[in-house]
Amino acid sequence: MPAQIIESNTTPFKKVDIDPVTLDIIENALRNARVEMDATLVRTAMSPGIREQGDAFPLIADHTGKMIVGQFGSYIGPFLEGFDGTVEDGDMIFLSDPYSVAGAISHSNDWLVLLPVFKDGRVIAYTSMFGHQSDIGGKVVGSMPINAHSIFEEGVRIPPVKIWKKGEYNEDLIKLVMHQTRKPDWCQADLNALIASCRVASRRVVEMAERFGDDVYVSATQELLARNHRAMKALIGQAIGEEPVSFEDYLCDDGMGSGPYKIKCTMWREGDKVILDFAGTDPQSQASINFLLNESMFKMFFGIYMIMVFDPQILFNDGFYDLIDVRIPEGSLLKPQFPAALSGRTHALGRIFDILGGLLGQKTPEFLNAAGFSSSPHLFYSGNDKKGDWFQLFQIGFGGIPGRPMGDGPDGHSLWPGFTNVPNEFLERYFPLLIERYETKADSGGAGLHRGGNGIHMTYRFLAAGTISIHDDRWFVPPWGVNGGEPGKRARKILEKADGTSVIVGNKIEEVAVEEGDQLHFITWGGGGWGDPLERDPALVGKEITQGLVTPDGAKEYGVIADANGVVDAAATEALRAEMAAKRGPLPLFDYGPGIETLRENCEAETGLKPPVQPVWPTLEAAE
Repeated sequence: MPAQIIESNTTPFKKVDIDPVTLDIIENALRNARVEMDATLVRTAMSPGIREQGDAFPLIADHTGKMIVGQFGSYIGPFLEGFDGTVEDGDMIFLSDPYSVAGAISHSNDWLVLLPVFKDGRVIAYTSMFGHQSDIGGKVVGSMPINAHSIFEEGVRIPPVKIWKKGEYNEDLIKLVMHQTRKPDWCQADLNALIASCRVASRRVVEMAERFGDDVYVSATQELLARNHRAMKALIGQAIGEEPVSFEDYLCDDGMGSGPYKIKCTMWREGDKVILDFAGTDPQSQASINFLLNESMFKMFFGIYMIMVFDPQILFNDGFYDLIDVRIPEGSLLKPQFPAALSGRTHALGRIFDILGGLLGQKTPEFLNAAGFSSSPHLFYSGNDKKGDWFQLFQIGFGGIPGRPMGDGPDGHSLWPGFTNVPNEFLERYFPLLIERYETKADSGGAGLHRGGNGIHMTYRFLAAGTISIHDDRWFVPPWGVNGGEPGKRARKILEKADGTSVIVGNKIEEVAVEEGDQLHFITWGGGGWGDPLERDPALVGKEITQGLVTPDGAKEYGVIADANGVVDAAATEALRAEMAAKRGPLPLFDYGPGIETLRENCEAETGLKPPVQPVWPTLEAAE
């Protein structure tokens, strides 16, 4: 049954006309409140994942639970519909179980806090924040076992509970939760940071309502939602056709030897509404790469992508959700059935953005992005230092962002634009390691008129024995290029032992022993290229040689002959480009590289790793 919201004042809000100046002031005040939520989080969190990298996501919603500002879209409406309890002044909800909120958070490491904002006896807004906890117990350090077969192996699961009830703090609950984690100091501080961020936003909302009046504030939020609805309706009509288009991409493997796993989506428009149907996506995995994709979350992904590509000035919010119909087959990789493991869902999450790019660009290839939002590489390192003290590191790495219509993809950037890297000085100060190398991987970005962003080559030297785990993708299936652009290079991980020997390790591995003096070369994928490489300015290619972004051999992919100093041989370049143009056929809209079977045949020779085998499922009913 739906939640019972207890309000002492049941007077409905009145709709009033909002002048443009007032609307603009409230809109920007809400934007600033979101920024203040982030600032509060950074100042009070302790874990590197949240404090240094910003792996947390704020939300301010209207009085019905629709997101006004935020990033992932609102989960509040579905939560209220399924929460069997009361919501009262002084309450705050705490949860981490994805299955309890239909995937609004997508693995148990994400702890979510939800605060109903009461003013004069009425709910006037909701504020919320969720953030990734570096450890919540479970079978492995970091609580994200790639080889988990069920969510019960992944650490503590918190159903929706009241961390504050009518203003009273539930201290026993927090003691119980913190008892499950290997890093209770980090988790306690991070949880307090989430709470503080929600309270800051709550105060700002109340201040706005006091300044302008409750009815004006609420009417302004409704106008912001309506404005977004009008804008998205126009964008959908312009960019989405009635004829269905399909696109599919693959997760390389599941970390247990099987792969690749297909994600497929078909899109078409019916009147003002766009349909996004994931029929044809592979069934759920027996490992943890499943992604419980919340329909509202995907609507927000779609809206963000549409807005960023076609009209970046629009403030995205939940106002357009009724314009989108998302269909995800039960039992598929994107809607696994309980208790399927979910901790490795990052790879599918990243691939969703590549698929959106492939779908939206087919009608308007001038707006098409290449692939490169492909994953969110993770490194875990843990053990006891020379003093005997326990340490554990969880770090998110960066790859190459795809080549785009407006220019090159950024080198070594995060999938999420708000993320930052953990400073090397921080790593070396608080963990027993040295960063021997931190640079872009030359030539890893796909060649094109607009080059795909290069991946990162980061070398860790371990100063204490311990274990490492790696979660990455795009090592088997390369990131594709578009409009004649070439695919990006694939990810690679090399463990160089202190005795000088080295071994290529997988991109999804758990608890590999390392000794003092060992080095890990953590190399990520590059983004796909955009446009004809032969049209790229040779002088720019020469400049990138001097910057270490392209090598002289890599310059030949652009038909450019240059020396190690970036000096271009104009005559030789012209001749090579003429020869390359004469040999090739029509430029493809998508360049996926070799097919899956060819990739299998060449896998060991090209990557040093055995190819994944075709997954086998108990039934194929979920894929139909």
